[in-house]
Amino acid sequence: MARTRSKGGPASTSADKTASTTAKAASTSTYTLPAESTNPPKLFVLPKNTSSSARIITLENPRYGNPTRYLVCPETGSFYEFTKAAPPNKSTPRSWLLSSEKSEKEPALESQTIQSPDLYLATPYDPLFLLLPALFKSSSNSKSDNQQRQYLSLDDYLDLIPNTDRHFSEILTLPNSRIEKVLEARLASVCDLVEMGDDKMYRPNESKLSTIILSKASKMAENLPPSMEEKFIKKALEAPVMGVVKDQPPPPPPPPPTTSTSSPEETASPSASESQSTVTTSSGTTPSTAVTTPATEEAPEPAFAPAITASPATISLQRLRTSLNFILSSYLPPFLSKTVLSSLPSETFTELEEYLTKLSKLRTEAAASRNIDINGGKRARDEDDDERLEKKRKMEQEEKVKKANTSRGVKQLAKVNTAGMMKLSAFFKKA
Repeated sequence: MARTRSKGGPASTSADKTASTTAKAASTSTYTLPAESTNPPKLFVLPKNTSSSARIITLENPRYGNPTRYLVCPETGSFYEFTKAAPPNKSTPRSWLLSSEKSEKEPALESQTIQSPDLYLATPYDPLFLLLPALFKSSSNSKSDNQQRQYLSLDDYLDLIPNTDRHFSEILTLPNSRIEKVLEARLASVCDLVEMGDDKMYRPNESKLSTIILSKASKMAENLPPSMEEKFIKKALEAPVMGVVKDQPPPPPPPPPTTSTSSPEETASPSASESQSTVTTSSGTTPSTAVTTPATEEAPEPAFAPAITASPATISLQRLRTSLNFILSSYLPPFLSKTVLSSLPSETFTELEEYLTKLSKLRTEAAASRNIDINGGKRARDEDDDERLEKKRKMEQEEKVKKANTSRGVKQLAKVNTAGMMKLSAFFKKA
């Protein structure tokens, strides 16, 4: 008996394979996004010379008193603060796409996207600022309190630093830690030192602190950012223009007119005929050329200069003061900033103060003269408007009087349409 095969058998098998392949492709092309994290990661840029034992600790900010995170490397004894760099335009959406190259030692990490465009940079930080609130207390402002300060050890000052999370004490106990030696060196720079056997005792000194802060400001003033240079140096010292003309050499006098005589052959040339004039005299006609050089040079416009100009020494002092104010307002407690300013020599910014006093007077005079010009011009315009209105009022009043004296018949005749009619004077013309 011959075997029979149902129609469509192989076709149905191929259709099943195609359907299964499509389903697998659809399943592999579909990707479900994970839920948004409540604590998304942040991007930090750390220095290269930090060791694997570096830690991020939380300490009280010496300026504002709020908990702040710092990066500490125990092996090098270095402290770093985190500076946030954010894009200026927050309305434009930005993000970070992070990926790493695959190497033989370390496998490649998975790529990830960070939604926040902020960047945190670890910049060097002087640990002396962390010790200042413990060294100088706000209650010790008078000279008697300063004289009664006692010599204390480093451990005594460290106990006075607020350390609620115990991060600082844990960093000090790590093996191969150089933090204690670094803190001792920083204490010695602003304190009076007394050695008692193996122990070292410290007492804070305001004059030493002022010297350290002033040296930091001097170093910062050598290379200010362009934004601070433009806003706090150039604009702060720029004087108004008071119509002072710069000393310029007088313009050279115009050359005298020159007369040159040319031959008849030169006169016949087209180029010479355009610049020559023929003069007829009693002895005959002789071609003579009188070429004159007109004085076409315009007088130079007067160049105005500021009323006063800051000297290089004044500009340097302004940079120093700007840097000093930045350090005091960013890293020192408010009460200690006043102490540092009062400890500075009185003649430090004398030249700068004299220039700023003159500049303030000039700005006041310029503002007053500008107000006078504006008010004077406005007053002149008001007088012209009043005169124009007065003339208009008089003309309207004359027209009203004229209309009131006109008779009724004249008014009716004025309303008659005279288009196409001959005037009365046309009948009295000569034939």
